[in-house]
Parts: sequence; structure tokens; C-alpha cells
Amino acid sequence: MSSRIQKPALRGLELPPEFEDLGGVIRNDLKVIVSILADRATERLLLSKRQSQQLRRSLWNSLTDSLNREMAPLTADHR
Repeated sequence: MSSRIQKPALRGLELPPEFEDLGGVIRNDLKVIVSILADRATERLLLSKRQSQQLRRSLWNSLTDSLNREMAPLTADHR
């Protein structure tokens, strides 16, 4: 029986209602940023496929966490 290492889930972008219409654009921009950074790191640092995938997940989750945390207080209700 082979054991599979469970991958951490990709976190979602959670924008306040005032910014929901920008969600698709921001998600696409994040995908490009993560892809460019991971591709460059993979090339320059000769990362394995597994390391590259881990880097992509880590970058994605860190960037979405940062955006979610900073955008959360920017609601009309919070003011």
C-alpha cells in the first residue's frame, strides 16, 4: 500500500463585498505572479518538480493570506 502525502489546500481569495468585482482580475494577477516567481526559482535553483509545486502552493497561500488580512478591514461596515 502506498501512502500519499496530502498537499495543503490552496487558500481562496476573500475580498470584502466592496471589492468582489475585482476578484477575478486579482486572482489572475496572483496566478501570473506565482507562476513567474516559481518558474524563475525552478530554473535558477534547479528545483525538483515537487519543490516547485511546494513553492507555488506556499507563494499562493502567503499572497492570498496577506491580501485577505489587509483587505478585511476595508468594508463599509467596518468604518
